[in-house]
Amino acid sequence: MKTILTQSRKTAIALLLLVSSIGFSQTKKLPNIVILATGGTIAGAGASSTESSYTSGKVTIDAMIDAVPNIRKMANLRGEQVANVGSQDMSVKVWLDLTKRINELLATAEVDGIVITHGTDTQEETAFFLNLVVKSDKPVVLTGSMRPSTALSAEGPLNLYNAVAVASSPDSKGYGVMVVMNDEIHSAHGVKKMMTTPVQTFQSPEEGPIGSVIFGQVTFFHKSYGKNTSSSAFTVEGLKELPRVDIFYACADASADLIDYMVKAGAKGIVIAGVGDGNMNASSLEAVKRATKAGVKVVRASRVPVGAVLIKGEINDEEYGTVSSDEHNPQKARVLLMLALTKERSRADLQQIFIEY
Repeated sequence: MKTILTQSRKTAIALLLLVSSIGFSQTKKLPNIVILATGGTIAGAGASSTESSYTSGKVTIDAMIDAVPNIRKMANLRGEQVANVGSQDMSVKVWLDLTKRINELLATAEVDGIVITHGTDTQEETAFFLNLVVKSDKPVVLTGSMRPSTALSAEGPLNLYNAVAVASSPDSKGYGVMVVMNDEIHSAHGVKKMMTTPVQTFQSPEEGPIGSVIFGQVTFFHKSYGKNTSSSAFTVEGLKELPRVDIFYACADASADLIDYMVKAGAKGIVIAGVGDGNMNASSLEAVKRATKAGVKVVRASRVPVGAVLIKGEINDEEYGTVSSDEHNPQKARVLLMLALTKERSRADLQQIFIEY
């Protein structure tokens, strides 16, 4: 009799614990994360699992979320399709639409963070743009994949899982816009696509990754450099377009008349993807001088993947009216210059902006 009562008591206690645990999991508050989809390889599909060719944007955001095991255990998720393009076709219009939607969502108390699925080709540009115009310190995380969803060892599902983990983490607030790929967390300021096809393509060669995320376990190492998001002075509210800024690629015996054509075509700014320390040949320098005298703002960046362009290094910026890009590569320098030119600014003002951002 005593044995039966003891066993019954154990059963009752076990049932009570089970009910308590169910009640806890049902009432436990999860962060609310919105996933904004723009297309790209992560949503791509190919005819074969072992071929490199594929079509971007074939998989819907809801299908992507449902394909990731346990992802809904981390956060309450909702997906929206903002665009559906390969990132080679990313445009200023999509950037403006994306910015507007992000700022609307993050202004509400109901949304705790944003994840953006994006193609890898221009991901660093979109991340840097958003880093300058998002007006919140809540986490905004871009992710993607180098392999389409139909490929062997497609890394998209884990990248999406880790991106949601970072956006859901209470530690992620105040880090600016981030890129999560291949178990690493990169700042929008520092990240660069360094390789054509390997999954470890995204790196931050100057400042290193700002953290890691291993199967959803988030660790931060350090903050990013530069003003961003809530500390940024830039806004695109009410804008439907941005000033035209072109990139001139310097090389041996470069055709300097291309710079003149950019000016004639209406460019308000030109970024030089210079050799070495933002340098260029003599004829290109003279074309740059003509451009700056005509009121076009010219920024010297470098085609070399790593390193800063020195102010008054090989070229006297005051003499030619140019601005050093500091650490920014040509594509990010273009983004910053487009935003800077939404207002009238002197060469000195622009140089200070490239140092601070």
